[in-house]
Amino acid sequence: MSVSIIFPAYNEANKIEAAVNRTIDILNKINISYEIIIAEDGSTDGTDKIAKDLEENFESIKHIHSDVRLGRGGALKNAFKNASGEIMAYMDVDLATDIEQLDELIGSIIEGYDFATGSRMLPESKTKRPWKRDIASRGYNFLIRTLLRSQIHDHQCGFKSFKREPLFDLLDEIKEQHWFWDTELLVRAQRKSYSIKEFPVNWAHAGATKVELIKDVIGMGFQAFRLWWELDISKT
Repeated sequence: MSVSIIFPAYNEANKIEAAVNRTIDILNKINISYEIIIAEDGSTDGTDKIAKDLEENFESIKHIHSDVRLGRGGALKNAFKNASGEIMAYMDVDLATDIEQLDELIGSIIEGYDFATGSRMLPESKTKRPWKRDIASRGYNFLIRTLLRSQIHDHQCGFKSFKREPLFDLLDEIKEQHWFWDTELLVRAQRKSYSIKEFPVNWAHAGATKVELIKDVIGMGFQAFRLWWELDISKT
């Protein structure tokens, strides 16, 4: 089987090269056919030049550039549609999730699951992050589990993998283009009874984040109610 690893990247000039090199090391150990796609989303800090150089220097790397911001979800969707892997996965460029667990992320799909996601919320998970963000994340996931009747504990962990056909079955149904994209994907996958493996990860806060705590959490809350209304969950 082959795997496509996607890195959504917006202004990640100081991280992208190290993330790609570390991922190549791990993938070579796993001994699987792979491509790495840098979904570079309208960066203004030189990320595009670094990504282009990486593409020129490594046969396994593809750089997809957008002149304008598509949003995190939009950049991921565009990358998936340009990917060739039977297994598809994405990770955050900061590698906040222990990259050594990439083997389990890919292996979960080989094992037979349609989707797999790392989780910072399971009892076995080991996480280090500021308490304010921890509280906000727990509150958000409680809302999603209650409102949208999701069985997942952590919807936003940037460490997910997918079987190609189930992912493509859902891609065009997802309306969100930014941070709520992950949540909408997982909720829709559950509604269609796809199998999902959620497994504990080791995760450490990697410094500055592009999530604006109040603005983005409120925005994702509105998207949650939009999806609740659209799926008519109150009647199910």
